[in-house]
Amino acid sequence: MNIRKSTSQDLPQILNLYKIAREFMKNNGNPNQWEDRYPEVSTVENDVKQGISYVCEEKGKIVGTFVFFMGEDPTYRVIENGAWHSSKKPYGVIHRVASDGETKGVTRAAFTFGMERSGYLRIDTHRDNKPMQGALKKFGFQECGIIHLERGDERIAFDCLEG
Repeated sequence: MNIRKSTSQDLPQILNLYKIAREFMKNNGNPNQWEDRYPEVSTVENDVKQGISYVCEEKGKIVGTFVFFMGEDPTYRVIENGAWHSSKKPYGVIHRVASDGETKGVTRAAFTFGMERSGYLRIDTHRDNKPMQGALKKFGFQECGIIHLERGDERIAFDCLEG
């Protein structure tokens, strides 16, 4: 699977992947994590402009997308009912993973991409997102506690340390 930075030309495909992901979540017991419009077009455009949006390609077709960046995520400053496995090591962050629903390995490819660049990843997901929780644990992420998004919503926090 080829992973590259997203461009503005990729926006229609990326937005379609998020539409597919929202439907998947609704149909799999997680209707509340990404409401009908999340992520909004402006969020995706901003991700692309910042150079933190990536697409996964198979045979020249975009089959997945995710956000990856190195550095602090403000929503990870406070963690309740647990702790991160490292508070000193710089970390990479993965957000907004989505696939076409048919191609296998998109989530693993995103996690591998992040680990190769950071050696320590943090991510969060909704309590009802059982498929993502399963993928995280299968890859080697460990549950760390609870974080809150800027708008106050609760998420389960995970991290993965190399080695």
